Amino acid sequence: MFLFRNAMLFDPRFDERRGGYEVLVEGGRIREVSERPIKTADARVIDCDGRTLMPGLIDCHVHVYLSEVNVSRLENVPVSLLVGRAAPLMLGMLNRGFTTVRDTAGADWGIREAVEKRFLPGPRLFISGRAIGPTGGHSDMRRRTDTHTHNTCRCCDGLKFTMTTADGADNVRAAVREELRQGADAIKIMVSGGVASPYDPLDSRQFSLAEIAAAVEEATAFKRYVLAHAYTPEAITRAVSQGVRTIEHGNLIDPPTAKLLAASKGYLVANLVAYVCIKERAAQFGMDEEKLAKNELVIKGGFESLDICRQAGIRIGYGSDLLGELQNEQSREFLLRQEVMSPLEILRSATLVGAEIIRMDGKLGVIEPGAIADLLVVDGDPLKDLGLLQDQGAHLSLIMKEGFLHKNRLH
Repeated sequence: MFLFRNAMLFDPRFDERRGGYEVLVEGGRIREVSERPIKTADARVIDCDGRTLMPGLIDCHVHVYLSEVNVSRLENVPVSLLVGRAAPLMLGMLNRGFTTVRDTAGADWGIREAVEKRFLPGPRLFISGRAIGPTGGHSDMRRRTDTHTHNTCRCCDGLKFTMTTADGADNVRAAVREELRQGADAIKIMVSGGVASPYDPLDSRQFSLAEIAAAVEEATAFKRYVLAHAYTPEAITRAVSQGVRTIEHGNLIDPPTAKLLAASKGYLVANLVAYVCIKERAAQFGMDEEKLAKNELVIKGGFESLDICRQAGIRIGYGSDLLGELQNEQSREFLLRQEVMSPLEILRSATLVGAEIIRMDGKLGVIEPGAIADLLVVDGDPLKDLGLLQDQGAHLSLIMKEGFLHKNRLH
């Protein structure tokens, strides 16, 4: 049992920090939030000394198994090594204050359970299993000289574990059912081209309407939902028209398409930092010129898409989408978004909105009785200085995940 005192409380449902509150944590949950002193004889008292007490952060687009910027290099990596590489990546996320993440290509029930049981330190994982796309699309990383089908190729263990292909509505249906059987919390599909894939143009149209509909129908029947990798207005429109719930990236969205997404009560999970870091550093890790050229097509649109979606009233989640050696830049997204969003909006995207996206609203992203005790103590006011969330967690005096202290330098 823990009792937090002398904190400036930031619950993102409000517009500002509030003083005079105490928070009692018991059994992994927040038991009490009070404007009056909480009397308890059993709790360990944590004096925040005027620092900010806020919910743990939520990143809705990560890749814990994609440990290479040049993802093609994963083709000969066994699953056991993927886990070994994922461990320090997940620890880094938790150290930065991200107590929950949604993995959008590859993380499976095994690594999710390893974190749940604290065999590995890391953020709580919500998984989408293998990302599903058509032959030749964004989830097909085969070389042109590889004539095997992606699902049966034995030369690409690491990639096969994180992505798969399916063609035709019945095969998509079967692929979705398999990911659901394997414990997926959501299903990811590819409906447009991508930067990291070798041969598909960004504006390529991937998956037919029938294939998208099959994925949504199966996910919905299992009480899950579908997220779609999509850049162009056409791809976004096609996905939303068939019931896709969250759009990942959306860099090239236009106002009419944004209105459609808003009307469907869908979400955008934006990730500016991925494109900025690819431009700055990906070449040194082996990303080729064709992929870097595709990155240039979407980097400017990323900032414009945020403004378009804000004006349309779309709920925007926090995503980083970083690969391999670039993942230490995860928190930089906070700074980049300041070009078009206020600090309050940005913090809400990584708390309140993130919780809605993973269907944990009221349980994560807030500080209220009954919520899961994911808490951060920040050395200052993040509403005035988002730099406090930089430097790999250096400005976080305390990180609590589900009532367990991962980090504590307070008395």
